[in-house]
Parts: sequence; structure tokens; C-alpha cells
Amino acid sequence: MEAVTQLQRLFIDGEWVETGETHPIYNKYTGELYVQVCKAGEKEVDRAVEAAEYAFYHTPFSAEKRYDVLMKASQLIKENIEELANCIAQEGGKPIRDAKVEVIRSATTFLLAAEEAKKLRGEIIPSQASPGNESRLIYTIKKPIGIVCAISPFNFPLNLVSHKVAPALAAGNPVIVKPATDTAHSALLLCKLLEQAGVPKGYVQCVVGGGATVGEQLLKDQRIKKYSFTGSPEVGKHIQQTIGMRKVTLELGSNSATIVHEDGNVEQAANKLAKMAFANAGQICISVQRIFVHKAVEEKFMELFLERVAQLKVGNPLDPDTDVGPMISEKEAQRIEAWVNEAAAKGAKVLTGGKREGSVYYPTVITQAKKGMKVFDEEVFAPVVTVASYETIEEAVKLVNDSKFGLQAGVYTKSLVLAHKLPHLLEVGGVIVNDTCCFRADQMPYGGVKESGIGKEGPAFAIEEMVETVAVVINLEE
Repeated sequence: MEAVTQLQRLFIDGEWVETGETHPIYNKYTGELYVQVCKAGEKEVDRAVEAAEYAFYHTPFSAEKRYDVLMKASQLIKENIEELANCIAQEGGKPIRDAKVEVIRSATTFLLAAEEAKKLRGEIIPSQASPGNESRLIYTIKKPIGIVCAISPFNFPLNLVSHKVAPALAAGNPVIVKPATDTAHSALLLCKLLEQAGVPKGYVQCVVGGGATVGEQLLKDQRIKKYSFTGSPEVGKHIQQTIGMRKVTLELGSNSATIVHEDGNVEQAANKLAKMAFANAGQICISVQRIFVHKAVEEKFMELFLERVAQLKVGNPLDPDTDVGPMISEKEAQRIEAWVNEAAAKGAKVLTGGKREGSVYYPTVITQAKKGMKVFDEEVFAPVVTVASYETIEEAVKLVNDSKFGLQAGVYTKSLVLAHKLPHLLEVGGVIVNDTCCFRADQMPYGGVKESGIGKEGPAFAIEEMVETVAVVINLEE
């Protein structure tokens, strides 16, 4: 596919707005210019918030209309899979096969949100539960919270935007999207489809710009009632401190782990872990970063695992056979190169990989990593995985929990007892049994504990955090 070099305007107040400043987005593998995207200034950001506020108070957006718009958007996403996937592959560096999966997931996310749009309901509270209130009717209603600000990252430039936009619209809220600057084209293409789907004017805005400018202005605007952010813990903490008592969902970092127990399917684990440790060049919040293998199966696992890793094809993300593409930038590839070199200097053993070519970092497997090494303690967000062994399940649980993060964990075991017991012991927001920690179904509640964030995504769960629950009490005494 030839590079797209046209100017991409911003979507504000139902119009496509050209500004005086642009940001170049490059093909992450070839380095060629892909598209120029307009950048928002203070004026454009203020106009977006003003338009969203006006729409919220003056433009009806019934549950039936929300359902229709979201269903149409889901269909349009599926109809434009090739264009959207090519965009994700070029601006994000994601292998085209995985990019197509992301597009289909995005369509599913809108479908799920559409189904939830008609389900918002309150409940009757039994007044007779406390003495003296028998003559009162008590019930609750759910109403839209107001303007939602969606701040999304580069690694899923379409589906993570969808996970914020679709629930916001399903709940009846206007939404302002601030996508990652280097992958903003995907979000703007989504806005075009939402426009075609009939979203009311002012209910979707997309402004592009840096966190220090556009981001800060959005955080400080008191007209915005709810923030949904996916990104680093450092930025997440800053958002929390800046917005005060306003609502927020934070999906932050992780160094997610998967346990391969002695009774688990070792071959299945090796095959899946070899894929999911390096999917999207490791740039997934729940990417497999730490593997803990029982000593009894360690030798067999490592033989199979390294064999599968060696079969991964590294290269151009537009090649349908590519498994691992480039990282988001050469700077990020240089960062992980330095982290791996640091670990090796401190005694870690690099079994395979440890090689960089521009923005491409080859799949890297490390053993003998330990606390104090960045590749073990921090979120690598790169195609790097560490492997260690353990003797008892209690030791494995301790190893998984010995982290400042807690997003998800995986465990391979045939034991029903462990499958039930481990979710109570592991300090994470999700436990995946007989699969890797890098699993997410778009309808499931998704979010972590500790420095992995607060709140849940997944349309039904996100919507609950995008509405206000109002108690209504009617005195029936005459």
C-alpha cells in the first residue's frame, strides 16, 4: 500500500478543522512519511469542550438513537477493515494480521456498547428495610455524567479508543478523544465512521497534541466530568492529582506474569507464551513479561519455548507472515537495548535475541533476572521476557505478587483446586487459567490493582463509571 500523505484534519463540533500546525506520522518500519495530522491549539481544545457541553445540554441523544449509532459504527468498522488495518500497521508498526484482529475487536466493542445502551436502569430499594420508612418509595435512576475525556495510547490505536468512546456514547455522554500523537490517524478515521453512523453534532471530538499542552488544558477544564486514561503510571498519577475529585479510570502499566505449573500442558504453554510474549513487539499492557516454570517441567518447557521463539518471523508489519514488527520508535528500541545490556552486566543471561536494527528489537529471552534489574521490576513494553523456576505454588504466588504492578496473571494447571484458589491469592485484576496473562475479551471487566490502575474497562463495566446514580425518595403520606 502506498503511503498516505494527505493532510488529516481534526474533528471538532461536527466539522473537519484545519489548523496552522501539523504533526508528521511516519511508517514505523520504513521511516517514510505516512500522513500529516493537524495539531490542536488552545483555541481548538476550548472549542471542542464548548461544543461537547452545548451538545450535552441541548442535543437530545436517546437510548434508541445511541443504539442505532453504535450498531451502525460497528458495521462500518467491519466494512473498512482493510483501510483501518493498514493504518494501524503503518502508523503503529503492528503486524497486519494482528491489526485486522484489532479492527474486528473494535467492531465488537461498539456492538457490545450498543447492546448496553438500552440496559441502563435503576432499581427499587426496599423502604421497609428500616423502621419508619414504610410510606416512602425509594428508587434509583442512572443518568449521563457529562463530558468524558478519552486519552488513549499508541499500542491499540483503534480498539483502546473504541473502549472509551463507545461506552461514553452508550451512556449518553459527549466524548473528547486525545489519541497518542504518533498514531492519531486511526482515531480520526474512527471519527469519520462515527460521523457516517449519524453521531449527533458535538458528541464526538478529536483533538491531537502533546500531553504538556493539549493534555494539560483538558485536565484543567472543569467542564469535563470524567477521564478515561490508558498509559504510564507516572502520567496516571499526574492525572489523578490534577483533576481532584472528578471521576477517573486509569489503566496503567504492568509486568504481567504467567505460571506454568508441573501439572499444566507444557507444550500448549510453550506455544502460546512464545507468541504472546512478543505480540505487537511486546507493546501490550498485559504482555507476557515474566514466566515462572515449575522445576519439574523447566527443561522440557525451555526446549519447546526457545524452539517456538526461534520460528517467529521479524520484519515488515505489512507482510502477512510477520509475527514481530518494529517498536513504536527507534528511541524506544534503544531504551530496551540499554535495559537488556544493563541486566546482562548485572548477571542475567540472554538466551536469544538482544539485537536491535533501527526500531526493530528482536525477540529476547532472559534467565537469571532478579530484583533490581529494570527488565524484571519495570514494565519493559518491548519484545523481552524473563523466565525463572520455582518449587512450590506458594513460591510462584509470592514471585508474581512481588511487584508494584497487578494487572493480570496467567496459570497453566489441570488442578480445579488451584484454578479456584489462585484468583484469591494473586494480587491482580484478572487471572487467566490455562492461557497466558495476555488474554482479553472485550466484554470482560478489565483493570488492575496497585500501580496498574483503578477502575474497569469493558463496555458494561465502563458505562457504570460513566453515569451518575441518583437516589429518588417519594413520601407517599397524604
